[in-house]
Amino acid sequence: MLQRALCCTFVGLGALCHAAQVPIVSDLGPQPTSVCEAPEQGRLLSFDKPHYATGGLPVEGDHDPLVDWRLDDPPNVNSIGRLIFETVSSLLQHWPNTRMRNGIRAPMLHPLIFLISPSRIPFLVHPGLRMTGGTLLYHGTWQPELPPRPDWAAFDPEHSVIFCGGLLKDGKCWHLTLMTTRPLNVVYFDGTSAAKLPIGTLDSQDIVTWGDVKPDWSFDEWSRITTLCDWGRKYNIDGFVSEVMLCNLTSGVRVVSFPNIVDPVIFRNTSNTRFPIPFEVMYAGSRHNRYPGETRVRLDLSGLVSFYDTELVPSLVPARFGKERWDHRLLNISTEDAVRVKTRLEEALSRPARSSSGVDWQALIRVVVDRYSERLQVVQYLLNPTDANSYEPDSVLDYAIKTQVQLRHMLMPYIGVDITPRAIGANVTRTASDMLDWARPVYKLCATTHTDGLKDCTMTSSEKSLLDAVQGTMREICCVVTKMWGLGVLAGVDQFMDIDREPDVETIQNMMKTWREDIDELMAWLDWNVWVKCRPECGPEEMCYLTTWPTGFPPPHGRARIPRPGKGGHVPPLLSQSIRDSVLVPTATPVPCRGGMADDEPRCIRRIHPYDLGVRAAASHF
Repeated sequence: MLQRALCCTFVGLGALCHAAQVPIVSDLGPQPTSVCEAPEQGRLLSFDKPHYATGGLPVEGDHDPLVDWRLDDPPNVNSIGRLIFETVSSLLQHWPNTRMRNGIRAPMLHPLIFLISPSRIPFLVHPGLRMTGGTLLYHGTWQPELPPRPDWAAFDPEHSVIFCGGLLKDGKCWHLTLMTTRPLNVVYFDGTSAAKLPIGTLDSQDIVTWGDVKPDWSFDEWSRITTLCDWGRKYNIDGFVSEVMLCNLTSGVRVVSFPNIVDPVIFRNTSNTRFPIPFEVMYAGSRHNRYPGETRVRLDLSGLVSFYDTELVPSLVPARFGKERWDHRLLNISTEDAVRVKTRLEEALSRPARSSSGVDWQALIRVVVDRYSERLQVVQYLLNPTDANSYEPDSVLDYAIKTQVQLRHMLMPYIGVDITPRAIGANVTRTASDMLDWARPVYKLCATTHTDGLKDCTMTSSEKSLLDAVQGTMREICCVVTKMWGLGVLAGVDQFMDIDREPDVETIQNMMKTWREDIDELMAWLDWNVWVKCRPECGPEEMCYLTTWPTGFPPPHGRARIPRPGKGGHVPPLLSQSIRDSVLVPTATPVPCRGGMADDEPRCIRRIHPYDLGVRAAASHF
């Protein structure tokens, strides 16, 4: 594609310019199998290595300091760095972790619970300083007594009240509000890790809990929470965040209130039932949809453990090769790798405080997403015009110039005054990449600026994985954007560079076709959740919605929270069991599944009466 567009641009062959008719002969000898390579500053993840030819920045004395910064290869579809990058970008946000339900961004229908990170439920504004107040947590129960054993809490009262309502004939609901009295040390599982499903959402918890994936135990919650808490006790772990699993409701928290509230589920006027509770639960969760997400948990990413780490978990590489992200599971993990993961997590929990580089990885990744997400989306929009005259010569040129402006703005800090295209001759024997070799310094500076000053000698193994992820992601973004910009310069549509060439409409049309393919491939490769939204936007009585467990999923068939023999006590059922038969629970029409996950598009639903789980469909991409 690039060769065709370059030859069209350079030689001006117009309608005769077809890739099959224009011979491109390399005069530089053997070419690398890949060109958009992540520099080996930090640890290059082994699953990425086949994509790259040499795997390193040029050393002192190299004859060509840009030898590893070529521009003629597409992104590696099997790269894992991009997955880790987007996972970290999506942490603690409800929307992406609903879409990648299985955890590592994997974390919503791209699911993966592959990310485990030590965390804190904080009420600190700075290490070592305490606030006078703390984080509120909520717990619904059927009796006015603090749970004597590990139990569940919620960040939002709309979620907790459903576990005490509708359980008894008299409709009593005791609602406990707790406040943290110190930072709580917790382990965070990403994805929809609170969903009791056998299709991947609990895989990483299973590995930590039992050392193996056990889909048939998805509703064995009491065994899960007690085993996790027993394991975490020697590391001073207070709980786990999927939903909030607290190991001791009297340690590190104090009671703020414990009233017997009006039953939120049983309606006094049954002739006018409007089913608000399930929708209010979904709406409460939607408040944490986007960045910064759940701000009451602060992650220590220097202790992140990812099942995408191919050196840590090599047994999963062949199992996920060529698969879509939502099909990634931990079912094929070897016993040795499962042990290694747990050991790595235990090392992270045991290491001394401040034994990391101090880099704010979440902020760094967010800077990249904020800088490029909207501009890439605008470029895609400009390259897919819908107006009737978009194929007219003047309109084609106008869209090309507008697109070039966006490309230049993304690269503006990296375009030096000495960056000038070489003279364009009629010789077409040069390689496509050689025709843009003048732009390689821009590509390199763009790709390395965010990470060039970071020294991996002070980084934990988790941080080195994050460094690789940022470097690999920036490398691909800058490779594609620089290539597109360079083509625009050579086609004569860049208003800041004069190449003494009149724009040719047919050449520009061919170039824009290449641009469309490049931007579509890049955005599909990145697959950022910020691009998944309802279009057009929802109205004031609506909310944008992805199918969220348990609404629309099969019922648990009575297996939820059943106490083991000898434990005694009545255990409150899940939402799907806690509402009386006389009160219907809204359910979604089953949607097609991919990889066991509901493959639904974001859609607008009504959030006030009359409730509706599918007001209108909304496309998620341009």
